[in-house]
Amino acid sequence: MAHRTQHDGVLVVGAGLAGLSAALSAAPRKALVLTGAPLNHGCSSAWAQGGMAAALSAQDDPALHAADTVAAGAGLVDPERAALLAREGAAAVRRLAELGAPFDRDAAGDFSLSLEAAHSRARVARVKGDQAGRAIMAAVSAAALAQRHIEVRDGMRLRGLLQDETGRVRGVVVEHGGQLHEITAPAVVLATGGIGGLYAVTTTPPELRGEGLGLAALAGALIGDPEFVQFHPTAIDIGRDPAPLATEALRGEGARLVNGNGEAFRAAYHADAELAPRDVVARAIHAELAAGRGAFLDARAAVGDHFPDAFPAVFAACLSGGVDPRVQPIPVAPACHYHMGGMVTDERGATSLPGLFAAGECASTGVHGANRLASNSLLEAAVFGARAGAAAREAEAASARITRTAAAPVLPEGAVTELRRAMSAEAGVVRDATGLSRLLAQLDALEAAHGRTPELVAARLTAACALDRRESLGAHFRADAPETPAEPRRTLVTLDALPASPTFIAAE
Repeated sequence: MAHRTQHDGVLVVGAGLAGLSAALSAAPRKALVLTGAPLNHGCSSAWAQGGMAAALSAQDDPALHAADTVAAGAGLVDPERAALLAREGAAAVRRLAELGAPFDRDAAGDFSLSLEAAHSRARVARVKGDQAGRAIMAAVSAAALAQRHIEVRDGMRLRGLLQDETGRVRGVVVEHGGQLHEITAPAVVLATGGIGGLYAVTTTPPELRGEGLGLAALAGALIGDPEFVQFHPTAIDIGRDPAPLATEALRGEGARLVNGNGEAFRAAYHADAELAPRDVVARAIHAELAAGRGAFLDARAAVGDHFPDAFPAVFAACLSGGVDPRVQPIPVAPACHYHMGGMVTDERGATSLPGLFAAGECASTGVHGANRLASNSLLEAAVFGARAGAAAREAEAASARITRTAAAPVLPEGAVTELRRAMSAEAGVVRDATGLSRLLAQLDALEAAHGRTPELVAARLTAACALDRRESLGAHFRADAPETPAEPRRTLVTLDALPASPTFIAAE
């Protein structure tokens, strides 16, 4: 029997930027942060290279940033949520700078801003070219540890959600040192990251396998747009798991995509060439690789000898794979990078389940649509993480009896490997009905053998909704319907609706 303890404040699961932002904004109420890995490890936030997008210059405006966000999302972005994100974006970046995040500055002391794909202005605040996530998380982690109202416990693996007889979420079941523990709380904030670890080729920590999403779905939460998975076009193809990332900022600096013959190919796929939307670039590289021509990012002229100082993480990753980007093009391939889907939340981070909030990549706030705009993820984590923490601190302890306490089954590592290969093969950059149906049959077999694990639930949501969306839209590309007119409609679904057809609603 699991040991049960009580926490009288906000319970946060996940210690990336969204989770720590929630914990900081829970003040003066106590916040207990549970994380599997030590702070600054095992979270996508610390791995982010590009930076944070915000209207920080006199030449920019939040309305322009919101418009770019809406355009990138292929008709599924909630315009009001995009406007909120853009309005609060600059203040969020400045707040992180005040906490000690060492953003690059120009001679006048203003933020040094970069241009990235699908942005109409240079608005991405960076740190030493590709160090933004690491530096931001170092500053936020230090700030969190310095706060008396925050307690951090690592080594905690989320295994379930506690619910009372009304369906309200009352806490969590976690595993620590091989033992199960139940922790009750007035409010739970899930900031558990994305689903990159469900794919064989990913740029995210492989331990992020959609557990929060899967457990919330098992508890009955409404899930939005799970079929939309963004594949970063330029993972460094040197056989590592996870794949190192060649930041999009390289193309912003003038790096070119070329095939094995040294021929630039991007303009043949989109008028914006190197700075086309990510889904377009990913499919172009996928096509070049499938045709046997290879794909490389040539930054010799754009960066050259400045690599060690301008992009130290990319430089180190390349050297570790035997590639010197100063004198060689970088081999690249698409990799799972970001999940636009997640638990549907309101503007304060509340999910459809009372007592449960979500923030960061595991949430569906409405700002990413079918294709996230570059460098909006850290911004969303900071803005909506803070909002979720502020809302959760208002929750009052419930008195109803807890009726659901079971921990979800664990998927063995051998089955995880099988799942990752199947997801990459059938629910990757290019999809079709045959492959997705094959994937769902494989998920049936895995579930029959191992039970309804959170990973399998997250994978099923992704695959079933991808099969049901029969047209191509944003990051979701159906090879069997590449030109089918796409109606801008979101997917809203609960687990009980699968494998029946998910519910689509028209986007506003």
